[in-house]
Amino acid sequence: MMAETRDRIIVATNELFRRQGYNGTSLSQISEAANATIGSIYHFFPGGKEALGVAVIETTGEMFRELFESIANEAPGPAEAYVAFFAGAGTVLAESGYIDPCPIGTIAREVANVSEPLRVAASNAFASWISAATRHLTNAGIPTEQAEQLAHVFVATVEGTFVLSRTQRSTAPLESAGRCVSRLVTLAIDETQRTPTP
Repeated sequence: MMAETRDRIIVATNELFRRQGYNGTSLSQISEAANATIGSIYHFFPGGKEALGVAVIETTGEMFRELFESIANEAPGPAEAYVAFFAGAGTVLAESGYIDPCPIGTIAREVANVSEPLRVAASNAFASWISAATRHLTNAGIPTEQAEQLAHVFVATVEGTFVLSRTQRSTAPLESAGRCVSRLVTLAIDETQRTPTP
């Protein structure tokens, strides 16, 4: 029961952060949306909204990493995984009415300079995505250093095109980004295969 209450608070907070941002969301709004008292929120998150923000970032970061790994594992090839990921992100974004699908970037932009716990949580979430993409790319035969560079490009592109697609109310930027990242992956694989092994 207690775990259910904690999870309900995180889910409600995630939704509010996506719609209103971190600074635009109050504990009273979270309390109402989660059907939980302010006392319950502090019971599970003694650090208040900041601690709750860290939990939302950690939960969302893990969810998106697992989603990427699932899509990558099911894709017919390494390059196709990125087309599928961006296309899926576009579908989710459009179905939500272009509400921010992931609050991590939003929170980082709002408070990274004023809250070290939130900055560190966002940094760790992004690092986990980069690590997952790096593993995927090295498994495709791309050298580690180049794979990590591509993984950075992938994560930065995801965050940037979410903003662009939301403001344009269009999935086109996400779809274009998926094709471009896919081409970069194809080029990297082709280059690796052409390079003689020492």
